[in-house]
Amino acid sequence: MRVIARSTLLSFVESLNGHKDQGAMKAALDAWFHEVRKARWTNSSDVRRKYATASVVTSDRIVFNIKGNAYRLVVAVDFELAIVWIKWIGTHQDYDRINIKEVEHE
Repeated sequence: MRVIARSTLLSFVESLNGHKDQGAMKAALDAWFHEVRKARWTNSSDVRRKYATASVVTSDRIVFNIKGNAYRLVVAVDFELAIVWIKWIGTHQDYDRINIKEVEHE
């Protein structure tokens, strides 16, 4: 899968500068990124087989739990084009305040 855009993940990790879990978050996002780049998903069931805790919100919108569910990552997936767009990343608390079906990366 092609992930757009890794810079969003890196920027988020940088925004955690000084937080105790910055290193763990970087490791978790790096692992997610590399796993997804190697994936060959054709539908949401393929995603669920690898990530049992992922929430399929719509036919193309999926939420991943990151770092033990302390953070959430919202993506849009085009299975036909094999592209994953990062739409939002933040704490679980911030996630509760967004509309996951409509949120877009700023």
